Formats: sequence, structure tokens, C-alpha cells
Amino acid sequence: MRILLIDDHTLFRMGLEELLERRGIEVAASVGDGYEGCRLAAELNPDVILLDLRMPDMDGLAVLNRLRTMGLTIPVVMLTTSSEERDLVQSLRSGAKGYLLKDMEPDALLSSLREILLGKTVVASDMTAVLARVVQGDVSAVRLQSGFGELTPREMEILCHLAEGQSNKVIARELGISDGTVKLHVKSILRKLRVHSRVEAAVLAVEQGLCHKVSTP
Repeated sequence: MRILLIDDHTLFRMGLEELLERRGIEVAASVGDGYEGCRLAAELNPDVILLDLRMPDMDGLAVLNRLRTMGLTIPVVMLTTSSEERDLVQSLRSGAKGYLLKDMEPDALLSSLREILLGKTVVASDMTAVLARVVQGDVSAVRLQSGFGELTPREMEILCHLAEGQSNKVIARELGISDGTVKLHVKSILRKLRVHSRVEAAVLAVEQGLCHKVSTP
């Protein structure tokens, strides 16, 4: 596993780099500037990017959006001290594959990175309740019930795979269908449930007791 670390706090960055390398994880580069981080992401093509949220000049969300504009699909994990629901929701809606807190245990961090490499979306266990509150605030009970009632059996099956944090490619492989077919089903699920992201759909399913829980470290 090759990691690109982008964090403006030098001491934290150096400590995390040492911790990762002691655990056998290669740190391809470690930088404190968002612009340099974007350049290195394109140049080095790491397996995962660990990205701080609060940075001067170019914050983590701006970095995340620029990476997507550049056409890079490298999984990005926000590693932050912020437990604000706005930061969590904006990060996930901007395409982050993980939202983890800096005070987590090292073993939990490594486990989360492995989950993300498998195509899952990982949210810090302390933050899942926050995400659930946001989703519940966005969708009324009536709309929620009617939305689930509109799902086909195949869409319900795919929804439960989403709740396990699986990517379209992994779902396609497990169900024996094409990536494109999965993508069409996911779009239909989001439309019927009246949500904007696959993570919101997954949390709704979990809150209703329909599927297993979204992956958390």
C-alpha cells in the first residue's frame, strides 16, 4: 500500500509517516501544501491519499475537488480533528471515501485503510450517528417509506451492498453483472429514495434495519 499524506501540521505529519512505515506501509510522499499534494497525486498515483481538512490557502475540500477535476480517482480519506456534521457531509458529497478522526487508534486507522482499498467507504464510528441525524433531517418518514416501497428486488439487493460500503466494481463482480448496470441501478435507488449520495442511501437502509451497517473502524 502506497500512501500520499497531505497535512500542514509538520509534527503530526512526521509522526504519522513514521507510524505507517513501521507498519510496513510505504509513504510515497508527505507534504504540507494542498497545491503540491495535487501535483504529487498525479505524478505518484498512490493507492490512497490521507488528507487533512483544515489547511491554509487550499483546504482539504478544495484539494478533494481539484483532484476530481483533474480526473483522478484515487481514494481520498479525510483525516481530521473536526467532528462537525457539515464537514462530514461536504467531504462525503465531494467524493471522499473515508472520514476519520485524528485521535483514533493506529490499528483502527490501518484497518480502515485496508477496507478502503477493498472499495468500501469508511466513516469514523463516532460520526455515524451524526450522519444518520443529517439524513433523517433531510428525508421525511413518509417519503422514506414510499421510497423504499418503490425499489425493485434487485435495487434492494444492491442497496444492501452499498450499506456494506462496496464500490460499483465490487458489487458487479459479486452479482455477476456489469459495472454500467450497477451504476444505472444506483442512480435509480438515489432517485427513488430522494437522496444525493450512495452513503446517504446506505445510512437510510441501516436506520430502517434493512441492511448491515456502513463500515466503520
